[in-house]
Amino acid sequence: MTSRMREVRYAVLLFSLVVGAHVATVEEQPAPDRFRQLEELLPTPNEQRTASGAPGHEYWQQQVDYVIDVSLDDENQHLYGRESITYRNHSPDALDYLWLQLDANLFLPDSHAVLIDQAPDLEGEWGFGSLERVLAREEFNGGTRITAVTDASGTELPYTINQTMMRVDLPQTLASGASVGFHIDWNHAINDHDEVGGRGGYERFDDGNVLYEMAQWFPRLAAYTDVNGWQHKQFLGRGEFTLEFGDYLVRLDVPADHVVTATGVLQNPDAVLTRAQMDRLEQARTSDTPVFVITPEEAEANEPSRARERKTWVFAADNVRDFAWASSRKFIWDALQVDQPEGDPVLCMSFYPKEGEPLWSRYSTHAIAHTIDVYGKHAFPYPYPVAISVNGPVGGMEYPMICFNGPRPEEDGTYSSRTKYGLIGVVIHEVGHNWFPMIVNSDERQWTWMDEGLNTFVQFLAEQAWEDEYPSGRGNPQDIVRYMASDNIVPIMTNSESLQQFGSNAYAKPATALNILRETVMGRELFDFAFRTYSTRWMFKRPQPADFFRSLEDASAVDLDWFWRGWFFTTDPCDVAIAGLKVYTIDTRDPEIEKARRRAERDEAPLSLTKQRNADIPKRAHKYPELLDFYNEYDELDITAADVRKYEKLLEDLEDDQAELLDSELRFYVVDLVDEGGLAMPVVLGVDYEDGSSEELRIPAEIWRRDHAAVSKLIVTDKVIAALTLDPHLETADIDLADNFYPRKTPEERVTLTTRSRFGGGMGKNPMQEQAAAESEAEGDDG
Repeated sequence: MTSRMREVRYAVLLFSLVVGAHVATVEEQPAPDRFRQLEELLPTPNEQRTASGAPGHEYWQQQVDYVIDVSLDDENQHLYGRESITYRNHSPDALDYLWLQLDANLFLPDSHAVLIDQAPDLEGEWGFGSLERVLAREEFNGGTRITAVTDASGTELPYTINQTMMRVDLPQTLASGASVGFHIDWNHAINDHDEVGGRGGYERFDDGNVLYEMAQWFPRLAAYTDVNGWQHKQFLGRGEFTLEFGDYLVRLDVPADHVVTATGVLQNPDAVLTRAQMDRLEQARTSDTPVFVITPEEAEANEPSRARERKTWVFAADNVRDFAWASSRKFIWDALQVDQPEGDPVLCMSFYPKEGEPLWSRYSTHAIAHTIDVYGKHAFPYPYPVAISVNGPVGGMEYPMICFNGPRPEEDGTYSSRTKYGLIGVVIHEVGHNWFPMIVNSDERQWTWMDEGLNTFVQFLAEQAWEDEYPSGRGNPQDIVRYMASDNIVPIMTNSESLQQFGSNAYAKPATALNILRETVMGRELFDFAFRTYSTRWMFKRPQPADFFRSLEDASAVDLDWFWRGWFFTTDPCDVAIAGLKVYTIDTRDPEIEKARRRAERDEAPLSLTKQRNADIPKRAHKYPELLDFYNEYDELDITAADVRKYEKLLEDLEDDQAELLDSELRFYVVDLVDEGGLAMPVVLGVDYEDGSSEELRIPAEIWRRDHAAVSKLIVTDKVIAALTLDPHLETADIDLADNFYPRKTPEERVTLTTRSRFGGGMGKNPMQEQAAAESEAEGDDG
């Protein structure tokens, strides 16, 4: 390198540094690295939670056992209970007090849930039902009334109630490894679900009968964990529950003509069932179709009864995190036992009033059995002996072994396809919650997506396995596009109480993300193994988001930090566009080929406007006519002897395979892609050729690792490309498909002709009214 060249290079380098420094001071900071690893965001692994995502060798969790006696006042819709609690401290910490959840305090007139509720939009219409609910909430007091808290010997224990939490002060410090027993007496009014809402409550029928679905009905221990210590974030109605596993023995005192179902196994069938009902229950264990334990005729005959006598139904449930139950004299009861390839048989049962027929007897129990099968394949076999679906006032809620589901047919017994699939879908979803979070015991109060999102994903798999073309509402990538393109959204990794567009954020988006992981990013084999690994690792344990992220990477050898970052920690959408297509062919260097090609290009080139107009002007005599023939005969594209010698020398210097390449008809296409959305995603490119053939390129997301905004992909082929389609199967949730084609497609829309005046004449709305209506509809949409 000469000194002059060094000076030039130095000058260029200095200029670049100066310009670069200036640009850095005026431009925004560079975009964050989408492929940056998540170590700085995830908690540091430790003895409780390993870097692989598995529980550590010192993992621990508490255990809480309950013996509960409860009495249902059917005349006044009131509940009276006494519970004996045994708390086992498996943590390494000494505890001076225990925190319990009083979820019924949500129904105190001055609860925080009521006080923070924002005003409705009163500028437009306000439904009677909404107004009635507001007024009813101001009057109804369904809070828990604590009448006694005592230790095992009957000595009173001091306690403090703070909204939906109650602290019980222990008489002495509870050491690590020790246990303590105490008792609580309590009662509360039961909420009318139609009037004040709730996750449980009662429904009153026209004939005066009442159906009870009892959830969050007793004081329950809050969770004490290695991550949060006490998880006692107040219950505000949306963020659900964080609970400890334990064993339950529950005695339910109800009117003698009531039928009760609950979490766990009935311990005293001889005392509460007839011989015929017990025989039918046994028959259901060997039948191929559901068997009526209580027939529709028996249930209807029981409705007029108003027994003064009482019966106690006793249920036991081991290793569950909660307990729910339902009671009514209206229940029809059917049952079907299903076998599991790798687990114990499960008795699937449905309880419903006649108002649920004929829909419920056709689909509910079958949907339970289907859920047991599909979830068992994708997570782990169902570990409990029963699975129950109950029809009542609650639209859809889940508890260990039992769930409440709302869809019913019309009064004449007919039902739409929407209602049919609504029932099947909600039963799959709520029964599926046994896996997430009833067994894989995530913190619902903090992370809604860890149970709702994962469960909605497996629900999607179960729905698709139910029948071809099942109309799933969540899971398909294209169904999430409208939400991803909207403005009022927050990352998935947001606390439950702060979520916007709750259903789309906590259910649809994580479910869609996992479906994309399975189908597009990882492939089914890798994903299914990794998902089962996570599920089985955390059975009957309490995972955190980092445990999920790490487990899927650990079991698949796929770096997914870019995926978690984009889908779970940002609100960026996928919007990739084809910016251009260029084609290159090989210069053969053969003058006979190349000069002929150049001559053809020259001859086909359009004449300029000037040359076209000059052609019509009469030609003057040439100044030097003796040179005219020479100029007219010379053509730079004529082949010369020198051209031939140069080409022959080239061939002599080439290897045979190089000469073949030089003579090949390969075409080199460069596809330019731009990312306009910000969410790094794989590139799926459909290529159509002029000969009618096609192929599909599936390019990993790492193509964006060095340039997040624009990349180019080389396609080498001997065919002529006719068209390109980005995301041809709609598998990446791309929010703008118009720029996914090359060449671009002209959008075609329909216009509706009308006789209505453009300025508001005739019978229609005027433009101002239409605009106001459109804005009102848009504001009411939750995505």
